[in-house]
Amino acid sequence: MTESTTTDMTRQFLEQVRWTSDGLVPAIAQDAETNDILMFAWMNRESLALTVQEQRAIYWSRSRQKLWRKGEESGHVQSIKEIRIDCDEDVIILKVEQIGGIACHTGRRSCFYRRLENNVWQTVEKVIKDPSDIYSK
Repeated sequence: MTESTTTDMTRQFLEQVRWTSDGLVPAIAQDAETNDILMFAWMNRESLALTVQEQRAIYWSRSRQKLWRKGEESGHVQSIKEIRIDCDEDVIILKVEQIGGIACHTGRRSCFYRRLENNVWQTVEKVIKDPSDIYSK
C-alpha cells in the first residue's frame, strides 16, 4: 500500500465521523477484557488518526489545547485493541488494554468511581496508587 493510498483511507474514515462544531468527537475508553468504562475524553482529527497509526490512545486536551498521549506522564498507556463508532457516527469507543491498571488521574482504575446513592455521589472505588507517586511536579 502506498503512502497516498494510506492517506486516502485515513481521510475516508475521518470523513465518516460527525465532528462537533469545534472539530471534536467524544471518545470513551473501555477495557477490552472486562468492558469496564475507564474514562472519557475528546479527540480531534489528528488525535484519532494518530491513535490508529500508533495503536495507543491519543486525545485532544481542551484545557491545554494540545494532543495528549495517554500515559505520557504517568506511564499508564492505553494500548488499542479495537475502535468502534456509534450508529450516529458521533461517539468513538476505544477498546483498550490499560497498561498499569490505572486510567484516572486520581489513582483509580476508572474515572467513574462515584455512584449516585440516595441523591449523593458516593465513592465506590479505592485509590490504587497515590497520584503524587504517579505524576511529576
